[in-house]
Amino acid sequence: MRETTPDLTRISKYISLILRHKPEVIGIKLDAHGWADVNALLAGISRKYPINRDILDEIVRSDEKQRYSFSQDGTKIRANQGHSVQVDVELPVTEPPETLYHGTAQRFAASIEAQGLLPRSRLYVHLSPDQETAEKVGRRHGEPVIYLVDAGQMHRDGYCFYLSANGVWLTKVVPATYLKRLEDELKQH
Repeated sequence: MRETTPDLTRISKYISLILRHKPEVIGIKLDAHGWADVNALLAGISRKYPINRDILDEIVRSDEKQRYSFSQDGTKIRANQGHSVQVDVELPVTEPPETLYHGTAQRFAASIEAQGLLPRSRLYVHLSPDQETAEKVGRRHGEPVIYLVDAGQMHRDGYCFYLSANGVWLTKVVPATYLKRLEDELKQH
């Protein structure tokens, strides 16, 4: 009998669902800072997918977006950002660069230009450090639209920014006055 290779992408998406949105799916709880017990996570996931600590280590190590972190002693794991459940991932307030970027789909542009960027179901608005990353994010949702965010001015005006472990910038809201739509630059790529 041939052993099949586990589908790491599918397992990673399931881990993301659990650690960001629905830990109750496998009967675990996240602590106040989003940490889950690794052994409890493995036990819960193993009811649906073949997994062990080596597979989990490989998923965390190879995830190109670096979605997950282990605690220093390796007994706990959490998602770095993207939570819809109330957690504090203990990020310090960090001074942002002068400009950040946000990629989204064309169908959301009118709402964004009227209301600004809102976290919707997440705890924070996610911002990219460069236009290329923002464009990739926008393409995942449809025809991309990229916004330049005047993060430096926002910071000077009292808005707080946080930098997640995987390089995503987070803030609670971006009012429309701090946004500039980048149309011409996108068409040149």
